[in-house]
Amino acid sequence: MPYDEALEKYEPVIGFEVHVELGTQTKMFSDAPNPAALGGTNDAEPNTQLVPLDLGLPGSLPVVNETAVRYSISLGLALGCSIAPSSRFARKNYFYPDLGKNYQISQYDEPIAFEGSVDVELPTGETFTVPIERAHMEEDAGKLTHVGGAAGRIQGAEYSLVDYNRAGVPLVEIVTRPIFGADRLAPELGAAYVSTIRDIVRALGISNARMERGNLRCDANVSIRPRGSETLGTRTETKNVNSFRSIERAVRYEIQRQAAILDAGGSIFQETRHWHEDTGTTSSGRPKSDADDYRYFPEPDLLPVEPSASLVEELRAALPEAPAVRRRRLRDSWGFTDLEFQDVANSGLLAAVEETVAAGAAPAQARKWWTGEIARLANAAGVDADSLVSPLHVSELVALVETGELTDRLARQVLEGVVAGEGSPSSVVESRGLRVVSDDGALIAAIDEALASQPDVLAKIRDGKVQAAGAVIGAVMKAMRGQADAARVRELVLERARA
Repeated sequence: MPYDEALEKYEPVIGFEVHVELGTQTKMFSDAPNPAALGGTNDAEPNTQLVPLDLGLPGSLPVVNETAVRYSISLGLALGCSIAPSSRFARKNYFYPDLGKNYQISQYDEPIAFEGSVDVELPTGETFTVPIERAHMEEDAGKLTHVGGAAGRIQGAEYSLVDYNRAGVPLVEIVTRPIFGADRLAPELGAAYVSTIRDIVRALGISNARMERGNLRCDANVSIRPRGSETLGTRTETKNVNSFRSIERAVRYEIQRQAAILDAGGSIFQETRHWHEDTGTTSSGRPKSDADDYRYFPEPDLLPVEPSASLVEELRAALPEAPAVRRRRLRDSWGFTDLEFQDVANSGLLAAVEETVAAGAAPAQARKWWTGEIARLANAAGVDADSLVSPLHVSELVALVETGELTDRLARQVLEGVVAGEGSPSSVVESRGLRVVSDDGALIAAIDEALASQPDVLAKIRDGKVQAAGAVIGAVMKAMRGQADAARVRELVLERARA
């Protein structure tokens, strides 16, 4: 059903479960290396970052990672949650082909953090408050690789390979309450909410928070109900949507799909669904279990977590600026229009631009390079822009342009060299010989040669047709291999032609 038609008849109710991999050095319950450690790349060989506990081998016992607990409390506080004076781990029982012991250590009725909210700024500039039900600690499962199926999915696969490196990685799962009132902005709110969570955990310094690496994963819950009804509809849960754009598309698609089914007299089934990036659709996964189906019971091998009041206050005092407050401050200090600022924020490059400005670049120039040429190179390589080049190097590149040592054209070549690993911008300038030619003598020699070879152009310029100078400027720039200031060349061309 068309989206506008669906919204005329039905009200969407949404909710999100966001899993954040914590960047501790070791796993949640073992001393195995954490592949999601801060600054890590998750590129270790399969099944090399584990110990007997991660495989569920008999006789191995869990021990709680203290740093993971501190990170979890900090995140709970940043979400406006209350911190439980005592919380308990539980066993969540069902078959995990990628979790060796066939249960997950999680938290159920006694989470570490509960009852919070977070302000989310929408692309329109509006602020929406999302209610948080809980944030609880748990361990991640391993990773399955499906071989022989379409696009690496389980459907049609011949067999699956399991990598236990990720098994036991510390997670915090953030669960919202049902979100009412988003209406037609529900898809945009979903993307903005997860982006806000990413900003929070990055500001806290507790996670790499890269969606493409699985450090941040989102399950999107969607239900709809007829306009004016007080009864909630049956929800579906679209699993592991791994980009902001995909979250928006998945929520929008589910609203349209469910509306079409209800309008035709059908029923919505409570189930998990898989998101297909290539088609922009979801497909049925498995019936969605309720809590009773998981047979939760307290984890017998772990004591309750009981943080002291002094620890909670210590972590509260260390909280960074809230994302919404930070955005308003940066927008005002940079002097950006709302559109310019949203361009940066929506591209996920706010932190990169902020660090570049802090390193000395003008805000407008930092925005120009990050959202322009660097974003283009990142898109071509299929990676995040902030993984290509450091803010310090971008600031240095901007400075070389502003001092006249580089033109924008030359700066783009320098940037390519930096991205290729050839060193800092200054190093690339020297090694490639890309500095702007500022010697008027060399420029005049090239100009005189170009004018002598194009007497008709010279005559036109002398007759007052200054636009004809473009042909000479082009010839000079070619002769100088683009290493001349075009504006200065134009000045000298007109001077020499009229001499």
